Amino acid sequence: MRIATFNTPPNERYFEDYEVGATYECGEFSLSETEIIAFAQRFDPQAFHLDREAAAKSHFGGIIASGWHIGSAMMRVIVDNFLSPVASMGSPGVDEIRWLKPVRPDEVLKVRVTVEQARLSVSKPDRGLVHNLMEVVDRDAQVRMHVRSVGLIGCRPR
Repeated sequence: MRIATFNTPPNERYFEDYEVGATYECGEFSLSETEIIAFAQRFDPQAFHLDREAAAKSHFGGIIASGWHIGSAMMRVIVDNFLSPVASMGSPGVDEIRWLKPVRPDEVLKVRVTVEQARLSVSKPDRGLVHNLMEVVDRDAQVRMHVRSVGLIGCRPR
């Protein structure tokens, strides 16, 4: 893995700035037990996300964050530190998502993104497709979650 930094600030970042093979460290997040429970109440009301006693009796042995919550927190870090506010055009989809290990309250997790491939759009040459591996990693460098996705990124204006 080759850790890279962008040579351009986010508001000047375009398709041409996303380097294939580069891994970008994007920042950190943690989720408190209160946040985990509130998210679960609204979006993923399974007992091991909601209830301390039920979670303790589950195969997880305690409260864990919903994978969807982890993905949402990861996305916030990516929007703040990886995507360009002037050139990001959304995503046509996610190819793979894996929740590899549970996330417990107050764990500090890092987000990193590796650009796996990038190509100009055939039908719309003003933009490119950037294929990314997005990972949520703990302090011991264990990957807790990964997502393979494609982003549409506008090209630098000529």
